[in-house]
Amino acid sequence: MPFPLNNGLLLQSLSSFVNHNMMMKKRADSVMIAPSLICCDLCNLERDVSALEQLGVDYLHVDFLDAHFSPSMPMGIEVVKQLREKTRLPFDVHLMVENNEFFIQEMVKIGVQRICFHYESALHVDRLLSMIRDNGIQPGIALTPTTPLSVLEYCLERIDFVLLMLINPGFAGSKSETQVPYAVKRVTDCKQYLTERGANIPIEIDGRVSFDNIPHLVAAGAETVVAGSSSMFHVQGTLSENMVAMKKAISLGLELTNSN
Repeated sequence: MPFPLNNGLLLQSLSSFVNHNMMMKKRADSVMIAPSLICCDLCNLERDVSALEQLGVDYLHVDFLDAHFSPSMPMGIEVVKQLREKTRLPFDVHLMVENNEFFIQEMVKIGVQRICFHYESALHVDRLLSMIRDNGIQPGIALTPTTPLSVLEYCLERIDFVLLMLINPGFAGSKSETQVPYAVKRVTDCKQYLTERGANIPIEIDGRVSFDNIPHLVAAGAETVVAGSSSMFHVQGTLSENMVAMKKAISLGLELTNSN
């Protein structure tokens, strides 16, 4: 004999289910997703960027490599200049170059929203940060895996984000380059460093960020995820499927954060 239906209990259960799902979506949306432009099909950039925009990604991560500071050069300034007219996505620029001032000036002309450059390649860090800020662009500092966090000490009031490289600057998608084994510790230490100094500065992570390691990196404190060949552009899924998988991984990471 079936149990009598308790409408009040049923409505309460449905309400809890809906609220839980909405809360999980809000949590997942609190971590920004920035697909890497150089992992797109370089012969069909407009098509791929349009698809990413429709999926609702937060930024388009634009890497500039000069074949000196980083040993490859996958795309040039003119490509990004033309692409700026094709999408409304904010451009999150990561300079892996020696002549930072030149590239910053070019990015200002293009109209990007965020620029980070490498502390390791900059002679006048404060001047470059001011140049970016004075042009209405969010400035950030990027660090290679072994650069001490202490170099940020006098930059904290000048920057809007920190980008942590979890691989050595090199070639996007190269199977020979793996994420450093201390990646989670690196993010954890950076989060602690910033918290101890009262700096509410988000951490962006870049380099072999995958479905498997996203939960641990988010739990450690990452708030912006650069998505490349190990996640958004994973060959075993479509962009849409990979986006869903990333959201699930991010939600799991936020759950881990709350359980600690």
